[in-house]
Amino acid sequence: MEVEVKLFGDLREGRFEQEKAQLEDNSRVIDIIKKCNLPLEHVAVCFVNNREAEFGQVLENGDRVAFSPPVGGM
Repeated sequence: MEVEVKLFGDLREGRFEQEKAQLEDNSRVIDIIKKCNLPLEHVAVCFVNNREAEFGQVLENGDRVAFSPPVGGM
């Protein structure tokens, strides 16, 4: 299956902003994190189809997945 992956903030450094990823059926959000070599402690929030999601959520073909790092200072 194919999903769209978008990275925000510091997660883009040395990687990409947006790209399509090929995954096996029944893959989970955590599988994308591993595939993109994102340090788990650097992923503060993830979204699937614009809704906040857990790392264990099962993905479907065509899903849009986004990852955001922790945001500091306010």
